[in-house]
Amino acid sequence: MSRPDGPGRPGGHLIGSYGLLVLTALLYLTFSLALPDTFPTLNTVDSILSNQSIPAVLALAAMVPIVTGAFDLSIGYALGLAHVMVLQLVVNNGWPWPLACLAVIAGGAVVGVLNGVIVEFGRIDSFIATLGTGSMLYAVTGWITDGGRIVPGPRGLPPAFTDLYDSTFLGLPVPAFYVLALAAVLWVVLERLPLGRYLYVVGSNPRAADLLGIPTRKYTVYAFAASGLIVGLAGVLLAAQQQIGNPSVGLDYLLPAFVGALLGSTAIKPGRPNALGTAVAVAVLAVGLTGLGQLGADFWTVPLFHGGTLLIAVGLAGYAARRRQRGGATGTTP
Repeated sequence: MSRPDGPGRPGGHLIGSYGLLVLTALLYLTFSLALPDTFPTLNTVDSILSNQSIPAVLALAAMVPIVTGAFDLSIGYALGLAHVMVLQLVVNNGWPWPLACLAVIAGGAVVGVLNGVIVEFGRIDSFIATLGTGSMLYAVTGWITDGGRIVPGPRGLPPAFTDLYDSTFLGLPVPAFYVLALAAVLWVVLERLPLGRYLYVVGSNPRAADLLGIPTRKYTVYAFAASGLIVGLAGVLLAAQQQIGNPSVGLDYLLPAFVGALLGSTAIKPGRPNALGTAVAVAVLAVGLTGLGQLGADFWTVPLFHGGTLLIAVGLAGYAARRRQRGGATGTTP
């Protein structure tokens, strides 16, 4: 017979799944009461949706390898290289912007494949391998820019390119719809398709995956390739937002990406990384940081907030995973 979720507490599953969503609403309400003239406004909502779109995309990129039990620390460096390459191709090489964007996104996938091959076939821990490849990507970025910035000429960038980030749809910033579309695609792939189930099995129990005949190496490479492709997309958006090639800007997004990905594993599907949970986690971070900023918090509160949240996220993710395993072991009885 089946036992209630959570174990023995029917409401435990709902609290675990939707607690972060409730926290987002409570934070928004709290800051709205504390800052009634500035926080609960359409400008604030637009700012949150627009400014947090790139961190959200990068968090989704970080989430995919985590599904297989790996970590890609190169995503911040790859983001910096991707956005620099877009501007290099458009500004200095005269490429049409659509072709430059497609080339960078494809290049991101290639970098992801290389990361996966190094990790799986080189038998190198993903932390070390991707930290090494990330450092090399940073070196390539410095070589391309010669340590300086890529600045468009007097005519600027094509308006159609900058509209990728600056335009609106249904009255909301269009980057927010990119995040929703990407999260929806990843949700379908991971939760509804055999590919996603294989990736989760590889991450939760590689030995069981081998016994089931699942080629763990191949699927781990797939995860890194998807991550690299998404990072390439984030690089295109960052280039459209910044409109100047800054070789060091990508590193600022590394910690928020992992905070969002790890914190997201405590929501919607507690105990495992998932796309919708990652989106909710980014929303929590966005509302919290925006509220603190409007309260006049000092600049050092941002890394403090991210670092503290990362520690909490790792702890909660581990607890949720253990709880999920206990629930799976006792969820049914003869």
